[in-house]
Amino acid sequence: MCGVIGVVSNSAANQLLYDGLMVLQHRGQDAAGIVTAEESRFHMHKGQGLARDVFRTRDMRNLLGDMGVAHVRYPTAGSASSSAESQPFYVNSPYGIVLGHNGNLTNTDELKESLFRADLRHVNTNSDSEVLLNVLAHELQVRAAGRQLNLDTIFGAVSGVHARCKGAYAVTAFIAGHGLLAFRDPYGIRPLVIGVNEQVTPHEYIVASESVAIDTLGFRLLRDVAPGEAVFIDYERKLHSRQCSDKAVLNPCIFEYVYLARPDSVMDGVSVYSTRLAMGVSLAEKIKREFAHLRIDVVIPIPDTSRPSALQLANHLNVPYREGFIKNRYIGRTFIMPGQALRKKSVRQKLNAIAEEFKGRNVLLVDDSIVRGTTSREIVQMARDAGAAQVYFASASPPVRFSNVYGIDMPTRNELIANGRTDAEIAREIGCDALIYQDLDAMVEVVRSGNPAIQDFDTSCFDGRYITGDVTPEYLNYVEAVRNGETPPPSALSTQQLDLNLAANNG
Repeated sequence: MCGVIGVVSNSAANQLLYDGLMVLQHRGQDAAGIVTAEESRFHMHKGQGLARDVFRTRDMRNLLGDMGVAHVRYPTAGSASSSAESQPFYVNSPYGIVLGHNGNLTNTDELKESLFRADLRHVNTNSDSEVLLNVLAHELQVRAAGRQLNLDTIFGAVSGVHARCKGAYAVTAFIAGHGLLAFRDPYGIRPLVIGVNEQVTPHEYIVASESVAIDTLGFRLLRDVAPGEAVFIDYERKLHSRQCSDKAVLNPCIFEYVYLARPDSVMDGVSVYSTRLAMGVSLAEKIKREFAHLRIDVVIPIPDTSRPSALQLANHLNVPYREGFIKNRYIGRTFIMPGQALRKKSVRQKLNAIAEEFKGRNVLLVDDSIVRGTTSREIVQMARDAGAAQVYFASASPPVRFSNVYGIDMPTRNELIANGRTDAEIAREIGCDALIYQDLDAMVEVVRSGNPAIQDFDTSCFDGRYITGDVTPEYLNYVEAVRNGETPPPSALSTQQLDLNLAANNG
């Protein structure tokens, strides 16, 4: 999961891009980067850490120009510890291109091989985003053939990307001397929206992962980028768009609505906040049907993403809703912290229980999901330590039993607490007295009700059904072997990852 932004403004773009990254910080906390365009020249600064730590005043002053792209990174491919893999990436031919990518390619190794053998392009890192950039650059080069770029060439290159790249990708890129390019994979797995500022002439445009970035920067949400579509905004501030895939169908990732996106975002016509409220209603109905024997004294959310669901659940059960945990706002999202040890350590630093809300009560804790179970186990124990008589646990989403290969950090099945376990076994693992999961059909119906035009969703982490149709058991086994250190990736055998010292001046 990452956050991408592209801006075409009439004044300096650096502050817009930085402010946008701050709003999208929840989508990635490992690295941040901004590239601005001043005529045909790029200015870049990127490095590891939160956006507020990566950029200093002197860095912002050097980011000249009224257009650019920006990125916050949460690595699902490549290395979390490499400054060289911070985005946006840059390639100098043809024309000069910078690119930021949200998602994950599923045929990276094959693409890297073809880039090296057939396209004569060198990929310097283990990042699939650099592979995607070089595929785009090659497709532009073979179509332009040394001539000036036109719209047919640009959109044709995106069609070439769709033909070669498999998996999930939402992209913002900038072509030096030409303009901002953004596109989305033919399944629309990862989100991408367009905004416009009509208060100035010519109009200004922004493309971002979530609509919250558009709202807070003073733009108006225009629409979503359609699956398979590319949009291009030129130096005259004219917006062009074209469908670049003949197999496009909207299948957004349903986990965006469960957890990843901010509640004040609207994606593919669906309000994230309204969806989470409805998930609480659906979960309450299941409790009435199947768990009516539970004596629930109070409903307590696990802050922050589960609050809307917990509130509606409490209302529908006619049970008091209380804030029983106080969150330390200076600790990052534990789900996207690399490494199990760091994740476990951060839970107690992140949350503290208010004992008076637990003492002697039968407490229903509500969370958006249960992934590895580490956080859930710690929280249940915190509730018991605070004096709870009984601790019940409800998840607003179904059990996460399968790997995700489209850009969420849950690629190995043995890390998932629900994999190979029954609900009763999971309850014993996390230490609760009862465990209630949302039903998948109910959750899909809740999200689809916000936009009936959505035919299907990527629900692979819940049901093992991979929407792109190219994910085999052999591929999943290989990904898990690489992650567990049992098998080195082919890229590690063929090239050395070079540290270009891109963040050397961060101090």
